[in-house]
Amino acid sequence: MTAPGSALYDAVLLDRDGTLVEDVPYNGDPEKVRPVPGARPALDRLRAEGLRLAVVTNQSGLARDLFTERQMHAVNARIEELLGPFDDWAICPHDETDGCACRKPAPGLVHAAARSLGTTPHRCVMVGDIGRDMTAALAAGATGILVPTPVTRPE
Repeated sequence: MTAPGSALYDAVLLDRDGTLVEDVPYNGDPEKVRPVPGARPALDRLRAEGLRLAVVTNQSGLARDLFTERQMHAVNARIEELLGPFDDWAICPHDETDGCACRKPAPGLVHAAARSLGTTPHRCVMVGDIGRDMTAALAAGATGILVPTPVTRPE
């Protein structure tokens, strides 16, 4: 892989919980948002290179009525306050029983984010902390970069 900003990639797609911010299960409270160390400088560098950025996230707490859409948007707004703006948010509101095409590890969110950013998955890098992020990237034809954390699982 060549450096960000090269002619190979147009966009970076990022998982939210555990990749951009500390994972607080089913978080509907903006006050609980804590960026992962180093996230802001890394994102600023990608922006400076001219890459478009999208968040690609499963939020099954919506389907489970653990938080409202309004609460989720408040959390996402807080993330943008702390980490800067994103060009798109691709969000799956379903839980694993729904059988949707958007919930990672399915490739639907990757396709949707790429389309929204005016590119193709082949010109995107997907960054995530668990196996389902990588499976979604590969299924869509994007390049996957796994950022291991203490809770990373192969899935």
